[in-house]
Order: sequence, then structure tokens, then C-alpha cells
Amino acid sequence: MSELRIERLTSSDIASAIASGMRTAVLPLGATEQHGAHLPMSVDSDHADRLGVLVAERLGDALVLPTVRIGCSSHHLGFAGTLSLRAETLEAICADCCASLAVHGFRRVLIFSAHIGNYPVLSDIEPKLAARFPSDLDVIAFADSAAVLRAWRDAAQRVAGLADHVGGHADVAESSIMLAVRPDAVRNDRAAAGFTGSMDDALLARVFTDGVKAVAPSGVLGDPRGMSSELGFACLTAVADLLAEHAMARYRPLT
Repeated sequence: MSELRIERLTSSDIASAIASGMRTAVLPLGATEQHGAHLPMSVDSDHADRLGVLVAERLGDALVLPTVRIGCSSHHLGFAGTLSLRAETLEAICADCCASLAVHGFRRVLIFSAHIGNYPVLSDIEPKLAARFPSDLDVIAFADSAAVLRAWRDAAQRVAGLADHVGGHADVAESSIMLAVRPDAVRNDRAAAGFTGSMDDALLARVFTDGVKAVAPSGVLGDPRGMSSELGFACLTAVADLLAEHAMARYRPLT
């Protein structure tokens, strides 16, 4: 199929795809939150949109659900415009989407997030959804944020020698991804380094407890300078490969 996004297909298109064996769904999670002075609020959702299609292409048997465009972003509420869901709300959205998928004949779903703030929900959602859909739907959730950051750093180093500019938020990786996905939305002249220290567990805990603004008043974790569309495509490819490999490693035969 040339179009994998269900919101752009007709109901009969989707029914035919399921009947032909496309019984996996990809559910991308995003966010609407600040990304410094140089990037729009839609970064994580635009990123998730593109990743969802790339992952579905790699899986070969998957259709893509609409991205959930508001996530768990309470640690960004110090910045105007940020919207945030409670963890239980996001979990309920995922559960309700899965219930719909099971009705239509989908047999597995991969849930991933382009927003790291959603990872605490994803880290324990599998057993909860497995209990709700014991035989109807196999739920696979990706929750390894460290692997994503490693993929970004490897790509940044390989393409531009800028691994040290990756900090995880509005940095050289995310800024480059936006240059690849929506170049018109990037304000290059406003790009500036934010917090560039080591993002260890203690600092990450402080970010989630005290908010990003307490650590990085500009809202940037890392340094966006040196961004390029080439690096953006490299980051997208690396993470799409990571997600697809994770899903396929978890595949069980469908009956």
C-alpha cells in the first residue's frame, strides 16, 4: 500500500488491508510542549507522525494510527502554551485505541513515543493492556529512552561530530529532525545552547520533579547549533530501525 495512515484511508480500504494480512497497528504518541525559542510546540507530534510511517514501512504488515498529540508534559508547564495529560489519561487513550483495534481485527499494536515524558506510562502499560486484551491483541510498547538518545548521539557523531550537542530536548538531534520534517517551522536565527551538562539520573529526576525551567531557563537541553536536515534524516532512520527491530523481536505468530 502506498498510504499507511488510517486517517487518510477509507473504511473499506482498511477492511481490505486487514483481510490481506495487515493486522498490526502502530500507535505514535507525541506532545504539545515548548521546544525553546527556535522550534514549534508540535515537534514531538510532527516527529511521531514521520516515525510512525517509517516504522510501518519496515514492519510490512502495519497501518499507522493518528498520533496522540498531547502527552505527559507537566515538567514543561513553566513555559507558555504547553499542554499536559495526566498519566492515567494517556493510558486510557491507549487502552481505548487498542479496544477499537481489537474490534476491527487487528491482532497486535506497537505503541511508541517521540516524547520522552511519555515513557513512564509506556514502561508499565504492557501488562495492564495484556490483562484487558488477553487473547485479542498483542500489545508491544517501546520504553527505552536511553536507546533513543544513544541512537541520536551515534548519528550526530557520525554525520557531524556533534555527539556532545545531544541533550534530549530541542537539541541538535530534535532540531535536525524538524529540519528534515518541517524545515519551514525552524527559526534558525533563534537557536542557542541551553543546559549542556551531563544528563545523569539525578538531573533527569530533578527535571521531572522541579520542571525543565529549573535546569534550563531557555527550555533547551543540549545545543541545537550545527543542526542539518542530513543529521535529521540520520536520526529518523536510526530510531525507526530501533523501533522496528524491537517490535519484530517481540512478534508472536498470529492465529
